Amino acid sequence: MKMWSGRFREPLDPAFEDWQRSLRFDWRLLPCEVAASQAHARALKKLGVLSASECTALCRTLDEILAQFSSEANSTDPLAALDHPAAHHATAEDVHHFVELELKQRLGDTALKLHTGRSRNEQIATDLRLYVRDAIAALIHDLRAWQRALLTQAEHADDAVMPAYTHLQRAEPVLVAHWLLAYFEMLTRDISRLRDCAARADRCPLGSGAVAGATLPLDRAAMAADLGFVSPTANSMDATSDRDFLLEYLQTLGQIALHASRFAEEITLYATAEFGFLELPERFATGSSAMPQKKNPDLTELTRARAGRILAAAHNAEFVLKGLPLAYNKDLQDLQEPLFMATREAHLLLRQLAPFTQALQLRTDRMRAACEKGFLNAMAAATYLVHKGIPFRTAHEIVGHAVRQGLEAGCELGDLPLATLQALSPAFDQDFFAAVTLQATLDCHDVAGGTARHRVAQALAAARSQVDEQSNAEVSHARA
Repeated sequence: MKMWSGRFREPLDPAFEDWQRSLRFDWRLLPCEVAASQAHARALKKLGVLSASECTALCRTLDEILAQFSSEANSTDPLAALDHPAAHHATAEDVHHFVELELKQRLGDTALKLHTGRSRNEQIATDLRLYVRDAIAALIHDLRAWQRALLTQAEHADDAVMPAYTHLQRAEPVLVAHWLLAYFEMLTRDISRLRDCAARADRCPLGSGAVAGATLPLDRAAMAADLGFVSPTANSMDATSDRDFLLEYLQTLGQIALHASRFAEEITLYATAEFGFLELPERFATGSSAMPQKKNPDLTELTRARAGRILAAAHNAEFVLKGLPLAYNKDLQDLQEPLFMATREAHLLLRQLAPFTQALQLRTDRMRAACEKGFLNAMAAATYLVHKGIPFRTAHEIVGHAVRQGLEAGCELGDLPLATLQALSPAFDQDFFAAVTLQATLDCHDVAGGTARHRVAQALAAARSQVDEQSNAEVSHARA
């Protein structure tokens, strides 16, 4: 029997019925549906709609249903695998209908009381918020693991140097740790965005009814607290149709994917023979069926491709939402598949990137050699003249002429004779050569956030402190 069949005389067209069912994908919401249903049952008990024994039976049976169809010990994990329940109730329209049918089969008419004072519109809105909230917690854990891998590589790099690029042309030398910490900072922002998204999703729609609010005096604040939400939603029409939190979450996943793809692109380039800055770990690479010498960067190439899938999910959601009137519309059902796909892809991607990053073998000798040619100390040379009282634009012009002299002579700035330099400007003196060494070139960037060696040491210490504090907080939270 359908949940809405009383008004209808004609059965659904079989092909249409199968086409419009969502159980084939929304069964992933089973843990959320169980938790929300238990909260509603307890609210009904407070009103006397359910007896204490009926509430206990319903909550216990809901746990049993979840245990039967969950294949992971931690069944509240939104990324955990669940056994597909469709075969048990081939007529179930969606996860809500499936749970109702299971309860009816196990508890008889007592199960029919559970839907008193609620609508599937508020149920799905609640389930999705619970799913997104839990998925965010899992993804933050994944991002932390990648951050730790980046930080470990940065600490091991010590004072190793590499060229930084602008326009994909060698620009200035930086510490390898400085480069790795750039990605650490990107992930810090990603974690912040996920937390912001979780905060805005932290309102409970239960009690909103189909559109106008529940017809029973349910204690909405108690239901919200029961599910760990900070408060109930403020408007029933908005609550049942709002998917802003879902769109924001998908957009944030898109930014994470974008950062992962940029990292993957750099690693792919740096692993080529033309750069030779790093060696790909063999356990994360494949070979060629035709060319025996090849070691292909499949992980980073697939990262770029999978990032596209995740980015597309947010656009999919935008196209669904852009023209919908208030309040609930069946169109909203089609947001779930991109949500589940993007969450799964982001999780699997991040789980690869952490151990991959940890296993990268940096060829710091090649990186250093690339810093010692190509006039990467030109900015330091101009800064030297600025310290001698020459305006920067003039200093820039003088050093440009010096670079031309070096190109014609086939040598670097530090190899030009002092007499040649002094012919360009009398400000050049013997101390110029110490000012354009590799170490001096790094250390002239002595500002917060710069690549001067002691500044990077401070940044590493701050990043390590951040990671350690977060790890300790997570352990404390888990114990609590």
